[in-house]
Amino acid sequence: MAKLKQVLPSGARDISFFEQVYEVVKLIPKGRVTSYGAIAHFLGTRMSARMVGWAMNAAHSNPLIPAHRVVNRQGLLTGKMHFATPTEMEERLAKEKVKVKEDQVLEFEKIFWDPSVELS
Repeated sequence: MAKLKQVLPSGARDISFFEQVYEVVKLIPKGRVTSYGAIAHFLGTRMSARMVGWAMNAAHSNPLIPAHRVVNRQGLLTGKMHFATPTEMEERLAKEKVKVKEDQVLEFEKIFWDPSVELS
């Protein structure tokens, strides 16, 4: 958890796991994507990618959290059903010049943003 203190705002209270996820997601640059597992690994909970997914499912309606930038480990838009329309996730990515074909982020390895590398 030492890494988290570099990322999250300081405060007297502990923040919930979902809030920790959101703070990391807010740092993903436009035009880049990351995975549920990469976020879980960064937060020190390597086996909790599914919990990161649950956090993202709860965040799609919050415009301050770029939930569209979080995909599965293979670059698939597995969270698209949680957006207002079935194409909204892909449309948001397209606005950031991220190419998607058949729900797959193209050049996934090239635009992948790993918080464990980028924020260390």
